[in-house]
Amino acid sequence: MKTRFLGNSGLEVSALGLGCMGLSFGYGPATEKNEAIKLLQNAFDSGITFFDSAEAYGPFANEELLGEALAPFRDKVVIATKFGFKNAIPTEGVDSRPEHIVEVVEASLKRLKTDVIDLLYQHRNRPECTD
Repeated sequence: MKTRFLGNSGLEVSALGLGCMGLSFGYGPATEKNEAIKLLQNAFDSGITFFDSAEAYGPFANEELLGEALAPFRDKVVIATKFGFKNAIPTEGVDSRPEHIVEVVEASLKRLKTDVIDLLYQHRNRPECTD
């Protein structure tokens, strides 16, 4: 699998990444847990090292799934996750206050069973940040 560098930080990822939202949220019923874990581990075995999630996917279920599935090779993958919704529910509006970001990151680290989030980004801009 070819790799790419994201930005100039030295973060190297597989040229193909796996957006994991559909495993837990958004495209019909969630994938059965054992099947989803098998899919994620097969993706890694196929050379994919970049996995994208968000607290809002489930909510929370997707990060928990990734944490369990990727634990055996966590040091060999890059996990991206997102913050920015009130209570991790998009219909409740956005919340990217610094104190909320800290809360989200602490909770995401636990769900992902890791001590580092490789790529963290804002799911939606706060309206007051768009000027």
